[in-house]
Amino acid sequence: MPSGPSPVGTDAPVILPGKPGAAARTATPGQRVGPTPSPTVAADVRFAEGMIPHHRQALEMTSLVNERTTTPGTLAIARSITAAQTPEIKAMTGWLSELGRSVPAGHGHQQAAAYGMATQEQLNALRAAKGGAFDRLFLQLMTRHHEGAVKMAGEELADGRDRRMRMMAKDVYSGQSIEIGRMRKVLESLPA
Repeated sequence: MPSGPSPVGTDAPVILPGKPGAAARTATPGQRVGPTPSPTVAADVRFAEGMIPHHRQALEMTSLVNERTTTPGTLAIARSITAAQTPEIKAMTGWLSELGRSVPAGHGHQQAAAYGMATQEQLNALRAAKGGAFDRLFLQLMTRHHEGAVKMAGEELADGRDRRMRMMAKDVYSGQSIEIGRMRKVLESLPA
């Protein structure tokens, strides 16, 4: 334990640096240092509550890859999706919990048309496929799935205000846009 006087409550001034070339200034009592957090709005909550089940379905689909294909491109894409989306689910789940919101269960299929979610029939077909047929179906479904996630992220960037959810949306938007391009290349390289 450090010895000596504590700076807390000593009325010691807090000096805030200015912009480059500008003078520093002294903070006023009670002044918040750093950016003021943006308020959370409905779009932020919709994004997290929609993206969690969306990501869960992607992880369900990637969990099928190792047993159904040996195509290096498909395997690499599945690993990349799992590595990115597992911590994103955890972050959004924690964020919702901080707000006192319940975390959506499962990965419902009600968003299928709007956000690229696979239907139960499509998931069953994916589970039944092997080899090249699996690769094609997986890449087609996952490309559409990613396009839906990019759409969701775009909606958050347009209407959301929470810094963490906007940062998450930027990551989803850029990361999944890149993966869409990679999946299309792998799909084009598959034998007919």
